[in-house]
Amino acid sequence: MYGQKAQTLPKLNMTNNRKKIGIIGGTFNPIHNGHLFIADQVRNQLGLQKVYFMPDYLPPHVDHKEAISADERVKMVNLAINDNDYFDIEMIEVIRKGKSYTYETMLELKKKHPDYDYYFIIGGDMVNYLPKWYHVNDLMNMVHFVGVRRDNYPMETPYPVIWVDIPKLDISSTLIRKLIRNRQSIRYLVPEKVRKYIKEHNIYG
Repeated sequence: MYGQKAQTLPKLNMTNNRKKIGIIGGTFNPIHNGHLFIADQVRNQLGLQKVYFMPDYLPPHVDHKEAISADERVKMVNLAINDNDYFDIEMIEVIRKGKSYTYETMLELKKKHPDYDYYFIIGGDMVNYLPKWYHVNDLMNMVHFVGVRRDNYPMETPYPVIWVDIPKLDISSTLIRKLIRNRQSIRYLVPEKVRKYIKEHNIYG
């Protein structure tokens, strides 16, 4: 997990024949329309060829008490994105299992796809935590960080974050799980295919 630094790190190298690829990572417990809206807005604003949704197996900074299996979360992500040609799924962290650190993940992806320039999408609240990320300075040489502006969170950061303005959708996975537990509707908060999957498999019930 905390292995030595790689001797040679893939550097950002922008040229016209390279592909601009977005990544939005998360537990997706469950994936919801807010995730999809952010990915679509960032893709359009930054001219990305594709955005990959990257479910984590065990994120290092999230409480796992309400987490469901990675297999179920992956199924819901696939259901949510399968009608959008600009969206895809990246399974590297689920396949690896255990805790995953963004540095290790991006090191593998850059070696696998040296012609990709990655844009790593995070919420404005997460920008404040960047100094605590594992090998964050090396990460800055590997990806472009994209911060989604959020009210009440400062934009000051020593790191070269690309800020984007997106209309706010007040949706969260925590809210959706709470609504389900209280037997309230989640229609229009998640894609219909995801809603049906949750209902049919009694997830979070």
